[in-house]
Amino acid sequence: MRTRAVLAALAVLLTGAAVVLAKSPPAGSSAGSSKVRIYSSAKKGYVTMSKVVKTEAEWKKQLTPEQYHVTREAGTERAFTGKYWDNHDAGTYRCVGCGTELFSSKTKFESGTGWPSFYQPIAKENVSTHSDRSLFLERNEVRCARCEAHLGHVFDDGPKPTGLRYCMNSAALTFEPEK
Repeated sequence: MRTRAVLAALAVLLTGAAVVLAKSPPAGSSAGSSKVRIYSSAKKGYVTMSKVVKTEAEWKKQLTPEQYHVTREAGTERAFTGKYWDNHDAGTYRCVGCGTELFSSKTKFESGTGWPSFYQPIAKENVSTHSDRSLFLERNEVRCARCEAHLGHVFDDGPKPTGLRYCMNSAALTFEPEK
């Protein structure tokens, strides 16, 4: 009986630690830097832009409750429910928080997961990856490089040429159709 109580207490402590780790900025994160270098299709090259930093209240005013939960609290929308999981139109996927170009429809593929999946970002500088040890799993979280919005996760089971699957939340994205 005592062993069971100790194990239960340990589980509660570990769950709390996982939540704290998930909400803490990752070691080596660029959260303190005020500038970021990203690729811009409009400029056909790299530009240096200011990081987007807002208060919790400002984010809540800008985003829907679901967008806020996904991007600012590292939430996940339910599979097969997001706006873009089955989108086949040509265009560019941007960050819902700051408008940074993230993915091209040319790199989108059917992963069967129920979330929009891409084999590479528009430019590696436009996203950042961080170790995510929440839920007792080791995953690589993907964030917008400019506003640190949680976008989803990247896995190494994608198609050629990269072998990567950027599994994103529709709630973290906007879509700009090709003109």
